[in-house]
Amino acid sequence: MASREQSYKAGETKGRVEEKTNQTMGSLGEKAREGKDKTCETAEAAKEKTSSAAQSTKEKASQAAEAAKKKTCETTQATGGKSEAGKETTGGIIQKTGEQVKSMAQSALDAVKHTTGFAKEDDNVKKTNSPLHKEGN
Repeated sequence: MASREQSYKAGETKGRVEEKTNQTMGSLGEKAREGKDKTCETAEAAKEKTSSAAQSTKEKASQAAEAAKKKTCETTQATGGKSEAGKETTGGIIQKTGEQVKSMAQSALDAVKHTTGFAKEDDNVKKTNSPLHKEGN
């Protein structure tokens, strides 16, 4: 039989082991919470950055379309003194160019949306039905 002193020491050792185990578990739990918090912060920062990039691309596409529209108007006004047939031909070419620029800007915006995960299902349908997609551009 074990002596009282051996039983006492065994109980004391068991108590220390339990205390150390509890400390370790607490420390691991805290580190896990810190890791989770950091992961959430990183994900939020990435989401904000992606959203900002998508907004910037959308604004640039809008500016490009507006500039093309303005250029079309300026060109149309500059050709005002020419014959009616010349106006129609030039206007048609400028209109087509403006539409192409607008379509390319929209395609660029759609590509960014798709890449960043902001595209909706109906955006993907529009893209596959777009004139540029059908022409192979």
